[in-house]
Amino acid sequence: VNACVDVVLSGVKLLEALGLEPGDGKNHAVLNSRQDLREAFAHFMERGAAAERFFSDAEAFQDIARTASEHPAAQLYVGGNAALIGQKLATNPDLKILLCGPVGPKLHELLDDNVVVPPESMQERDEFHLILEYQAGEEWGRVRAPAANRFIFSHDLSNGALNMLEVFVSSLDEFQPDLVVLSGLHMMEGQSKEMRQRRLVEAVASISDIPTDIPIHLELASMTDQDFMSNIMHQQVFPLVNSIGLNEQELLFLTQSASGPHASLASWSGIPDVGVVSDILFWILKEHGKTAERASDLTRIHFHTLAYHILVTVDGHWGNQAAAVAAGARAAGTQACATDTIDTSKVFLKAPLEFVTSHTEAPSKIALNPDEPVVHWHREGISFHFTPVLVCKDPVRTVGLGDAISAEGLLYSEVYPQ
Repeated sequence: VNACVDVVLSGVKLLEALGLEPGDGKNHAVLNSRQDLREAFAHFMERGAAAERFFSDAEAFQDIARTASEHPAAQLYVGGNAALIGQKLATNPDLKILLCGPVGPKLHELLDDNVVVPPESMQERDEFHLILEYQAGEEWGRVRAPAANRFIFSHDLSNGALNMLEVFVSSLDEFQPDLVVLSGLHMMEGQSKEMRQRRLVEAVASISDIPTDIPIHLELASMTDQDFMSNIMHQQVFPLVNSIGLNEQELLFLTQSASGPHASLASWSGIPDVGVVSDILFWILKEHGKTAERASDLTRIHFHTLAYHILVTVDGHWGNQAAAVAAGARAAGTQACATDTIDTSKVFLKAPLEFVTSHTEAPSKIALNPDEPVVHWHREGISFHFTPVLVCKDPVRTVGLGDAISAEGLLYSEVYPQ
C-alpha cells in the first residue's frame, strides 16, 4: 500500500538550485529545515553512505519537491515498493493489477495501463520522495564522495500511516485476486510509538479479513526500530502471510530483533555467508512458519542479496521453486543493466563457487556446477533453492531491484491449494 513518485537527480545540483552553499556535514535523525538537509547530505556524501530521512516541515518540503521535480536534470519514476511490484507484474500482458496507495496525478500518469487504481485511492497531490544521487569522486565544497550512493528524504504522511490499507482490503471483493502483495509496514517507523502500535493492530485486523484461500506475500524493507520489527514478527503479521521477501540487511535486522541464530553478528562483511543466511531463514520458518502444531500460514521466504538468491519453502505448499528463483535472478541482471535479456558482456559472477549450507548443524558442502545453476538442499521438511546472480557491472538504476526480484519470483511460483 505504499506508492509515490521518485524524483531522482544529482544532490549537488538540487542544493545549488536551492541556493545552499557547501559546508560541514552533520547527521540529523529528522530534517526540520533546508539547513538540516544541507548538513545531512554533506555528512552522508562524505562517507559514501546511503540514508533515508523524514522532512518534518510540510510547506518547506513542498517547495523543495517543486524545485526538484521541475529541474531539467530530474527524472521522475514510479516509487514505493507496492507500486514498483505492481509495475513489474504489469509488464506481463495477461495480468491485471489492483494498486491501492496514495496515487496523485503524476503517479497515475506514470503507471502501466494494466494497473487499476480504485477512485478512493486517488488524491489531489502526489507524495514525492526525493532521491539525491552522487557519484564516486564527486566534490561539493570540501566534501568528496568516496563512493557513489544516494540520500533519500520525504514528507510522506499517507504512506507512513498506511492510509490506503482498508481501501485496499475492501476493494478485493470486487477485484477477486489470485495473489495479494503487501508492503509499506516499514513506512510506519515515522509515526509515534502509540500511533504505530494502534495502526499495526488495525492492519492485522484488515489483513485477517482477506479470504484464506488467497496467498499473501509481504515485502519487507529497511527498518531501524527493533521493537517494531519484533512486533511485526510476533504480533500476528508473519503468521497471517504465506510468503515474505527480504534482503540481507532486513534478514540480519530480523534475527537481531528476535535474538535468533547469528544475532551477535553486527554487520555483514562482503558477500553474506550462505551458511549463516540459510540458518536464519531455516529458523524463521521453524519458529514462525506453518507446522502441524502452529496456526501460521507462512511457508515461503524469497531472500535476495547482490551475489545470490535463496528461495526457502515448507514442503508440500509450493512448486516450481527452481524456475522461480532463477527468474528472480534473471530479473536482477536485466533490470540493473536495463537490457531485455542477459548480455554476458555486461555482467559478472560474485557468488561463492563453494559454500557450506549451515553453521549450526552438520553442514553439507556444495560446489556450483555452471550447467545446473540452481542448487537444492533439504533440512527437516524445508527446501532450499539457491542460485548465483549475474551481477550488472555498470548498473543503470538500482532503485526497486528487490521489488522486481520478488515480483518475478512470485510470478513463477506455484502455490498448492491447501
